[in-house]
Amino acid sequence: MTNRTLKLDDDLYRYLLEVSLRETPLLKRLRDETAQLANAQWQIAPEQGQFMALLVRLSGARRIIEVGTFTGYSALCMAQAMPADGRLICCDIPGDYNATAERYWREAGLAGCIEQRLAPALETLAALEAAGQAGSFDLIFIDADKANYPAYFEHALGLVRQGGLILFDNTLWSGRVLEQHPDSVDTRAIQALNRALKDDARIDLSLLPLGDGLTLCRKR
Repeated sequence: MTNRTLKLDDDLYRYLLEVSLRETPLLKRLRDETAQLANAQWQIAPEQGQFMALLVRLSGARRIIEVGTFTGYSALCMAQAMPADGRLICCDIPGDYNATAERYWREAGLAGCIEQRLAPALETLAALEAAGQAGSFDLIFIDADKANYPAYFEHALGLVRQGGLILFDNTLWSGRVLEQHPDSVDTRAIQALNRALKDDARIDLSLLPLGDGLTLCRKR
């Protein structure tokens, strides 16, 4: 037994997936197709997608925003877990992968409840606030350009309801958060976000060693 988070080697990770992952054939096919892309590292881990779907079900989230959609795996995980009247807004920039996401959403029968907005996410989030939708979303998942994470957080805090969830991906950043003087703007942004969240009285907080680090914030 141990009183700290267990480090997973390859064998233990495979066991974790073997006894707990309930990935549908459609999700598996999307993940396999995404793995062939040059930027496949943008894909979240399947166990993380399953965990996020569980959060959607536990919270009863009906209105969700995703910042950074890529080929649509995480969006599909969350959309499948939403109630029948749920709606998901996906923010991303134009890319070849947009069509892949929409193709799989159609195949899953969920295209009608997912809206993809192709523009800089900060513009989309600001437009939602300007349209009077502040405080109306149940969950916001942020997995986009890391340099804007602090800015995304402030927009998300305005858009999510009290008691709603804000999730950040990559907050352990493959260990690069430990760098003392990082050259990377992305690394510095994640470091700044993590430190700021620790002392932010507006949220409840937990950083999980799931995937590349998943931070959960509950708006107080």
